[in-house]
Amino acid sequence: MAKSSILFLPDISGYTKFVQTTEIEHSLHVISELLEILIEANTQDFVLAEIEGDALFFYKEEVPSQEKLLAQVETMFTAFYSHLKLLENNRICPCNACSSAVNLELKIIIHAGPLQFIEVKGNRKPFGKEVIEVHRLMKNSVNSDSYVLLSQNLSQELKLSDNYSSTLFNFDKGEDEYDGQSVPYIYSKLNQSHLKLKPFQYSKSIEFDKAPEILHEMKL
Repeated sequence: MAKSSILFLPDISGYTKFVQTTEIEHSLHVISELLEILIEANTQDFVLAEIEGDALFFYKEEVPSQEKLLAQVETMFTAFYSHLKLLENNRICPCNACSSAVNLELKIIIHAGPLQFIEVKGNRKPFGKEVIEVHRLMKNSVNSDSYVLLSQNLSQELKLSDNYSSTLFNFDKGEDEYDGQSVPYIYSKLNQSHLKLKPFQYSKSIEFDKAPEILHEMKL
């Protein structure tokens, strides 16, 4: 039997509306920052196969333990929402992109199964049935924009109960139909108030007691 690999996709919820209804330069900067934050929060040495606009496609040719995987999920959610809190409290730009970034949310879709790979001009990427499956699971009926979803294949391999509960997670069963086939999964909505967000510095008001020595003028 082929060895299982893990497919791990963090996806920014609200991306399309955010980009379409805000200043493009600032919205792309915010999304870029958030994607970088998620990449830096990768503690399990997942390989980044692709950046898919608002999502990251990671994989690893082994499946972490239940404890390590749930810790990785928590780490990414914590890093993501900590950065949004920082933007909310320290922003100085009044544009729609910077002021509405706080409305973005995160969902993480995870699947496991035997992987095949395709190589194009030296780039080796996951290929085949399991890649299709995990992307299908991104289009699900979970009534939330902030959650983690594990395919049945993965939850069974991890021996993770469909009613597993902790301070942060409260899993439940779900099921959707793709191409006439029923695909079961488990999911847990994430409550931000249960995350231990990283501390950040508040912006401070500064008063100058003398006139500036350098003036910069711009002619239009």
